[in-house]
Amino acid sequence: MKVLLTGARGQLGRALIAAAPQEVDLVATSRSELDLADSDACFEAVRQNKPDWVLNAGAYTAVDKAESQPELAYAVNMKAPKAFAEALRQYGGRLLQISTDFVFDGTQGFPYRPDQKCAPLGVYGSSKASGEEVIQEVLGDCGRALTLRTSWVIGPVGKNFVLTMLRLHREQKQLRVVADQVGCPTSTLNLSEACWRTIEFSNKKCLPSVMHWTDAGAASWYDVAVSVGRIATELGLVNSAAVVNPITTVEYPTPAERPSYSLLDCTNTREALELKAEHWQKALFRVLQQVKSF
Repeated sequence: MKVLLTGARGQLGRALIAAAPQEVDLVATSRSELDLADSDACFEAVRQNKPDWVLNAGAYTAVDKAESQPELAYAVNMKAPKAFAEALRQYGGRLLQISTDFVFDGTQGFPYRPDQKCAPLGVYGSSKASGEEVIQEVLGDCGRALTLRTSWVIGPVGKNFVLTMLRLHREQKQLRVVADQVGCPTSTLNLSEACWRTIEFSNKKCLPSVMHWTDAGAASWYDVAVSVGRIATELGLVNSAAVVNPITTVEYPTPAERPSYSLLDCTNTREALELKAEHWQKALFRVLQQVKSF
């Protein structure tokens, strides 16, 4: 089975490469090898490689910059998936699109189901929602487009909130972190397993076209920052953790509005993939253990 992977240098891409099953013929592409802003190149990559799957883990994820770079955000998050879908429809194969909790506005106060209507707040969320929509328009009638939404992705490499907090715990004595946005961190170690399980199981049975996968539990960014300090101290990654002070979203204004509540209901996905969820604090411990080993 041949799989064309995008975003190979990103935090999820690296985890996917490390967890790839032995029987997979993996064509892993980074931005320098396949620019997702170039839809013609995306189509051509499928034409040349003729993969059984495109695993689109690459994305424009700069939430705040997207507000001033909407054309680039839509090129990467909507036009690239559309090009993959159109090429796959012509040459055969399936698409697994990685998406985000930012397709929801966060106003309902209980976990979002996969079948709920999208209502994004900003350009990033809108571009990802548009990507979901267009692949279903192109491939949905033949069941060859799958979307896996996730949230608050963390890992031992790349750029993410946990690694930023680890650096700040080392450099500062006091931190101010938003405490009124609730979601769930998701380890790339677990997310990559869910991705490969999705591909494996979809070759055996019919899976829902849209699924949710996160680690278990709920947290605010403040909760995660405190846990990073505690675990990093325990592992010897920092001498002593900084004091983390909770603040409100209003006290930390950003160009893009964030959903205040973005927990995803993963019940059906866990049943479909026959995977148990790991609590985010345990997953965070494993992430920081790997950081220590580097």
